[in-house]
Amino acid sequence: MTESKSMILGCSGHSITPEERSFYQAEQPWGFILFGRNISEAAQISDLVASLRDSVGRDAPVFIDQEGGRVQRIRPPLLPHYPSGQALGDIYRQDRQKGLRAAWLMSRLHAFDLLKFGINVDCLPVLDVPVEGSSNVIGNRAYGGDPVTVAEMGRAAAEGLKAGGVLPVMKHVPGHGRGFADSHHELPVVTVSRAELEAHDFPPFVALKDELMAMTCHVVFTDIDPANPATTSRKVIDEIIRGYIGFKGLLLSDDTSMNALAGTIGERAANIVAGGCDIVLHCNGVMDEMQQVVRNVPVLAGAALARAKAVEAAFGYNDGADEAAIRAEFDAMFAVA
Repeated sequence: MTESKSMILGCSGHSITPEERSFYQAEQPWGFILFGRNISEAAQISDLVASLRDSVGRDAPVFIDQEGGRVQRIRPPLLPHYPSGQALGDIYRQDRQKGLRAAWLMSRLHAFDLLKFGINVDCLPVLDVPVEGSSNVIGNRAYGGDPVTVAEMGRAAAEGLKAGGVLPVMKHVPGHGRGFADSHHELPVVTVSRAELEAHDFPPFVALKDELMAMTCHVVFTDIDPANPATTSRKVIDEIIRGYIGFKGLLLSDDTSMNALAGTIGERAANIVAGGCDIVLHCNGVMDEMQQVVRNVPVLAGAALARAKAVEAAFGYNDGADEAAIRAEFDAMFAVA
């Protein structure tokens, strides 16, 4: 069997081109990720997912960001518009048990929705804990402004996905909540002490450290590594993510093409690998950028391969819940458009 490379790639449109097919077949990305540009109608999504897997000759994981709120790649009329993390958190703040149930129900619905298309990984929960004045890049995607709320709601969301056979990716470790810049466009720099981060930003990730996948943040934490964002920082990844937080699962970078990272796409990919991430994520489907990525990522091996295999082994569980009953219960909490 062909060995997979340590990367997740996007594609350019609604179906894969002949060039993309031969590229994926030759380069063997471990997984794929879909964005809004890849979505038109139901049969097309299913066909695209199937063709991506066919191009690598195996049941590769297919990822998507389907949070609810403003980050929802598959939208009406294909799927309902789901509420934001903050809206779920508002229920939690009024009634803790009801809020936790709402988070679980919405994730369980995501699992119903996504598996119908063959998508089996959702980049959720968002475990960032925003502070006053931070960039809106997280904003209402967060469940709340305190680590207990975020951890409890994040766990409920993760469990709802897993109950339906979709695996979660917690993001953005070790925390994007203090970023005063949008890392899609520029590099956020966080200057508070490590002690403050340990009290406020890291706890949700510690609480969910046993999850199988996490995504890094492109944020500099000056008290830990003033020279490198977490994604490319050996110090942050070894000392904080693997050490203090205790995360032993598969560590994905955030998107290589985000402008918080310096250098060419190839240099960024190399730096991500050197920093200690297991998987380089490249999202935009631009062929010349993907070609730069593949020249700078290794074949999955060693601990990274073992973590990837643990992810693959976790697919397939389903609690057999009744979709109509779950949707009715959730709709009673929210008027879902």
